[in-house]
Amino acid sequence: MRPGHRTLLRRGTLLAAAAALVAAPLSVVPAASAAAEDEVKLTFLGINDFHGRIDANTVKFAGTVEQLRAAAGEDSTVFVAAGDNIGGSLFASAVDQDNPTIDVLKALQLDNSAVGNHEFDQGFADLTGRVIPRMGDNRFGTPVFLGANVYEKGTDDPALPEYAQYTVKGVDVAIVGVVTEETRSLVRPSGIADLEFGDPVEAVNRVAGELKDGNDANGEADVVIASYHEGAPLSEPAATLPQQVAASPVFAHLVNDTVAAVDAIFTGHTHQRYAYDAPIPGSTGTRPLVQSGNYGEGVAKVELTVDTATDDVTAYTRAVVARTTTGDADLVAQYPRVAAVKTIVDAALARAAEVGNVRKATITDDITTALTGGTYENGRYFHPTPTASGVRDDRGSESTLGGLVANALRERLGDDLGGNAEIGVVNPGGLRSDLMYAPDPAVPTDADGVVTYAQANAVLPFANNLWSVTLTGEQFVTMLEQQWQRDADGNVPSRSYLQLGLSDNVSYTFHEIDDPANPGAKKGVIDSVTIDGAPLDPAKNYRIGTFSFLATGGDNFRVFTEGEAPKDSGLVDRDAWIAYLEESSPLSPSFARRSVRQVGSIPSDLKIGDTVEIGLSGLDMTSLDSPQNTTVTARFGNAVAGTFPVVNGAADITLKVPATAGGARALTFTAAPSGTTVTFPVSVPKAASSVKAVVRGSTYGNGGAVQVTVTPPSATGTVTVKAGTLVLGTGAVKNGKVTVPIKKKALRPGRHTLTVSYSGDSRTNASSTTVALSVAKAGSATKAKKKTRTIRAKRTRAKVSVVVRTTTGVPANGKVVVTFKGTRVGTATVRNGRATVTLKKFRSKGTKKLRITFQGSSTVKASSDTLTVTVKKRR
Repeated sequence: MRPGHRTLLRRGTLLAAAAALVAAPLSVVPAASAAAEDEVKLTFLGINDFHGRIDANTVKFAGTVEQLRAAAGEDSTVFVAAGDNIGGSLFASAVDQDNPTIDVLKALQLDNSAVGNHEFDQGFADLTGRVIPRMGDNRFGTPVFLGANVYEKGTDDPALPEYAQYTVKGVDVAIVGVVTEETRSLVRPSGIADLEFGDPVEAVNRVAGELKDGNDANGEADVVIASYHEGAPLSEPAATLPQQVAASPVFAHLVNDTVAAVDAIFTGHTHQRYAYDAPIPGSTGTRPLVQSGNYGEGVAKVELTVDTATDDVTAYTRAVVARTTTGDADLVAQYPRVAAVKTIVDAALARAAEVGNVRKATITDDITTALTGGTYENGRYFHPTPTASGVRDDRGSESTLGGLVANALRERLGDDLGGNAEIGVVNPGGLRSDLMYAPDPAVPTDADGVVTYAQANAVLPFANNLWSVTLTGEQFVTMLEQQWQRDADGNVPSRSYLQLGLSDNVSYTFHEIDDPANPGAKKGVIDSVTIDGAPLDPAKNYRIGTFSFLATGGDNFRVFTEGEAPKDSGLVDRDAWIAYLEESSPLSPSFARRSVRQVGSIPSDLKIGDTVEIGLSGLDMTSLDSPQNTTVTARFGNAVAGTFPVVNGAADITLKVPATAGGARALTFTAAPSGTTVTFPVSVPKAASSVKAVVRGSTYGNGGAVQVTVTPPSATGTVTVKAGTLVLGTGAVKNGKVTVPIKKKALRPGRHTLTVSYSGDSRTNASSTTVALSVAKAGSATKAKKKTRTIRAKRTRAKVSVVVRTTTGVPANGKVVVTFKGTRVGTATVRNGRATVTLKKFRSKGTKKLRITFQGSSTVKASSDTLTVTVKKRR
């Protein structure tokens, strides 16, 4: 064959065939008439996103591949995959590092596979050091795994084989494999630290261009197949190819920019099912573009008719073939490869059963789905056969298990890699088993409260990837309203209501109305939503952590498809769930409901003295051991407004808004003993306050105190006392009272007007008053003592020591005067209560009676003493 010839679907010779390409979705496009002697038919079988589905369907998946192989002919069939063969796997594969899946695909003789992001889950070293060697080369002697856009960091050097090439029926065939450029954000960074992921379309174009450039030195191929681990966001027939292209810029790039040298395109990553006729750039022709769905549920089939004289693809068909329903025994008997697959699967399932008995966590009580048909016995919900079909899994009611799994999602997706989820959301149909406190009699090693690997896995057996997505507050309300189920056409499905499991930072109330579009059906109206203790903001963005099933609009929760920044964390629900159980053990159920039905409404603007009437129902859960509520307590903020009886899960509440509710921004109702709490945003004006102050007279140096009473008595906060701008003291109000002390020397003697100010609190407005205070001078006592032993007339200037003490202990400062018969004979300055006075000389001898007077100061009163001295004659 002639290397380098461009392989296009030519319009001139295939006019009739081209017309036939406009076929029904997923239908086979008829090939041209019987092949000429110089034509060969090549069949390419493709899978994607198998994700370790080692289970009861694996043999049938293998049988489907073999049936298609046999029909097309072994020597003309190539079997390829578009990535994510492993990772996100079922327990039987994941528990053995996906070795059973690798062995199954090897037994089926998978020829080539693009690497998917999940091939990197355990790191590049695991991929190259374990996965690839275990898979080995394909039957043509070339490596199986391909990654043309996986480069060594900082270089253009490929870290994996870019393509595989071999001859099929005399045709040189090349398979080029690439992975989504988003891989770096989908796996743990440490495992791919030395890699970079480039544009997959650019990589395909580069390699395909070399394979058809006529240069034998860089390899030449007649037919080039691109295997992209990237794809369209929706399945056929839900979306046409133009709709898919319009919805996804990434997919549009793949469709519109993959070079014409590529003859067929297999895709993956998005878990969708379609078979399209895609336009060839620069040509009026088309080429097949397919994706098989996921989990081995279908096999994509592309048949190319190649003119061996011109190397042109002259016709093609494309289809997705559903998994066969032929019995396993018949498939095993007919196909040796299927027999080998069954041996691998049986061994893996047996080992999984053994490993499943390993203890992973403990629980303190049953944690179950909602039950039906039970009764409350001794205040707890009871059913004699809680795990029986038709008893468990009431998908229309909240459950302890749903809340626990939602908490797990919020926690495990709460970091950057997980998408920074703030709220966990769980669809009830995803909870396939319960966590029972009593041991399983079939497991000899089981014991009370023990959760085994298998028991934990049985709760979430689907191996859904965990996603996060941003919803606005308004969209979050829509999500809650979509619990009242409607299909895409607005019809009520068989399950008319599906109760979402929500993490414990969310609560809401609702009521129901008639749906005029569906007579006899109800619609839900969401009345209030509280997230992290605050009312939901319709315009705010909230990051939701959930399963890929819900994040892509499953169970008619279509609002998720309108969310922003969807992110596949790369985590599998089972793995994240079991890790959460291990880290949180021992676990206890929360019996607090997230949702409560309300009858009536509560005005958002309330004032003290208003009457509130509201009915609440559905307060009790029906998970096993859930307590039957007996009371509901109403609170405005932290202030209790009343407690009301609960009968059969319902309470009729009438209350008056108390004075203690002033300033409240929320009215909460908490049911006991379950702890179910709902919150209504309200606005209650703060209560008026008044201040009464009493102050005792004070003496300088003694200080004082202001006794303050604030009305209402429930007031808290602080009281500040000032004299002008001078702050004299502050005190905390308790039960409407506080005594504010005044420091000893804070105010000088005199009359003062004090301002007493109450700060207010969250429920009470501020207020103030004034009060008069008189501060008296401190009293004093003066004591004098002669310091000079002998005093002689006309010769000695005697000294007298003076001590002035105050009644309040403040220091005395000022003047002291000594007089004799009214005449001043000495003076001195008193400092800190002490002075020494030097007297004038006495003119005559005799006994002299002196008066020593401390003249006082602005803060201390005057006082005096007498001192008698004897004056001797001069010598």
